[in-house]
Amino acid sequence: MQEGGRTVIFEPGRIIVRDPSGQEFVRHDEMDRFRYGARDIRVQREGGETRTVVIRPDGDEIITVTGPDGQLLRRIRRDRMGREIIIIDNTYRDPQAVGGFYVDLPPPVIRIPMNRYIVEADEAPPDMIYDTLEAPPVDRIERRYSLDEIRYSPSVRQLMPSIDLNTINFDTGSWEIPPDQAAKLQVIADGLNRAIQRNPREVFLIEGHTDAVGNDTDNLSLSDRRAESAATLLTQQFGVPAENLTSQGYGAQFLKEQTSGPSRINRRVTVRRITPLLNGGQASLPPPPPGTVPR
Repeated sequence: MQEGGRTVIFEPGRIIVRDPSGQEFVRHDEMDRFRYGARDIRVQREGGETRTVVIRPDGDEIITVTGPDGQLLRRIRRDRMGREIIIIDNTYRDPQAVGGFYVDLPPPVIRIPMNRYIVEADEAPPDMIYDTLEAPPVDRIERRYSLDEIRYSPSVRQLMPSIDLNTINFDTGSWEIPPDQAAKLQVIADGLNRAIQRNPREVFLIEGHTDAVGNDTDNLSLSDRRAESAATLLTQQFGVPAENLTSQGYGAQFLKEQTSGPSRINRRVTVRRITPLLNGGQASLPPPPPGTVPR
C-alpha cells in the first residue's frame, strides 16, 4: 500500500517501508520476545499511548510504551520494590535528522586495531568477548541518539565496536539456528549476562544480515528474522534479559564478502553495544539501592 509517498509492505509481525528514493527499512514487533515465561501480561491504553506490562515470575515488570502507530517510545524495568529504570527512551527526535531518524556523520576515527573493532567470535577468547561488549566508543559521541537513529544510521552505529557471530551461519533463505550452532552462543551469552549484571541499563543491538542473492525486500525480512532468532535464543536458552536486547535486519546492505553470489559468511548476525549511543556517552549508573527515590 502507499502511505505518504512511501510503499509499505505488511508481513506478520513486521512491516517493510520503501522510501521514494528507493531505500528500504524493516520494523517489527518485539513483544513476543518479552512474553516468554511471563506470569501475567497487562495492556493499558491512555492518551494515545499503549503500555504493555509483562510480569515475570519473580515479580519484576517490563513495561513497553508504544505510540499510536505502534512505534516504541520507552522500555522500563520496574522491580518488586517499585523502583524503575528506563532502559530505552526512543522519544528524542533531532530536527536535523532526515525523516526524523537518519543521521549522517563523518566516518569515526578508529584508533584501535581492526581485529578489536570488528571481533570474530570464533577467534576471540571469552575475556575479549566481554571486553568488546563493554568497550567504549571509538570516537567522540556528540549527543544522545534515539533507538531509531541508531537502528537506521550506519555512521552512528560505527561509533561502537562489534562482534561478528561467525559461529552461526544460516542456510540460504533460513533464519533457523541449528542446535549445534546454538550451543556456540554460550560465550556471547555469558559476556552479555556479565555486562548486564554489572549495569542493568545496558542495551545491545543484534543485527541480522544476508548475502546478495534475492531481492532487497525479501532479504530485509529474512535478515530481520535472523536477528530476532538470535535474540530469542539468547533469552530462552541462555537467560539474557529480553529487555536489554533489541534486533534489526539490514538485508544485504553490509556485505562482509563483496560478492553478488551465495556467501555463507554474509549470512550472519552481529552484536553491538549501543548504551553509550542512547545516553550520549555519559556514564550509565546502576539503579539506586532500596529506599531511595526512583529516577
